[in-house]
Amino acid sequence: MSVDYGREIAFGVFPSPDAGREALRRTWAVVEAAERGGLDFVGIQDHPYQRRHLDAWSLMATVLARTERLRVFPDVANLPLRQPAVMAKNAASLDVLSGGRFELGLGAGAFWEAIEAMGGQRRTPREAADSLLEAMQVIRLMWSDRRSVRFEGEHYRLAGVKPGPAPAHDIGIWLGVGGPRMLRAVGRGADGWVVSHAYVGPEKLPAMHERIDAGAAESGRDPAAIRRVYNLWGTITDSTSAGQGPLEGPVELWVQTLAELVLERGMDTFVLGPAGESAAQVELFAREVVPAVREAVRAGRA
Repeated sequence: MSVDYGREIAFGVFPSPDAGREALRRTWAVVEAAERGGLDFVGIQDHPYQRRHLDAWSLMATVLARTERLRVFPDVANLPLRQPAVMAKNAASLDVLSGGRFELGLGAGAFWEAIEAMGGQRRTPREAADSLLEAMQVIRLMWSDRRSVRFEGEHYRLAGVKPGPAPAHDIGIWLGVGGPRMLRAVGRGADGWVVSHAYVGPEKLPAMHERIDAGAAESGRDPAAIRRVYNLWGTITDSTSAGQGPLEGPVELWVQTLAELVLERGMDTFVLGPAGESAAQVELFAREVVPAVREAVRAGRA
């Protein structure tokens, strides 16, 4: 089944949050290349228990401070180690400080031993899913214009807290989920869906879109209102060489693959983890792949 939601396509980068001096130099080079190249997003992974990683929220704030146009989002935020009411405050603050350039990717959690070791609570799959759904409600209440808000859930509660500050724009909540129940939840109430090519291949996407769209139909929503983000890793090679993976090859291969992902597999936003944290790969992506994909999609839709 081919599916294309007709959304405007967007592109971004997924730099490493490694704290090492040389790694951090490469991270800034990647971000700067994305800014110069006119890309749209920077996605930052959030694994607080990784000892080599910078804190994701500190890094996102610094990326926003060092750029003028790039939009930033956690790819995705680690809910079991971050209270949603405080996360809502952090997100709104970054949005205000950056002039509306923050979005919120949100995950239910994984790597439970590491989460437990850092003081978080181990959750069953159902508990993790339930807590994610509650967190969305809490976050939106904390962004509301109400004088005070209350919420009584199984995992989170608000007891008359005063929301604020208001975000500078309507921050999207994009869920990083894969199970049937949560895919329907994306359709019912989230603004976007985040998934990684390394875990969910293109052949799995149509069935997952069907579940999202079914959830949207239940809530009377247009499925095209939901952004669909695909994290990608690979290497753009020269015009003749090709590697072993599906995204190891020349510009032409990348253009064909990404255009098909839009026109046949329903994705609209592509976040590149550049091979070797190479700024040169980002520059090549922005200069040659992105405009050619846009043109191929325009032609395909025409």
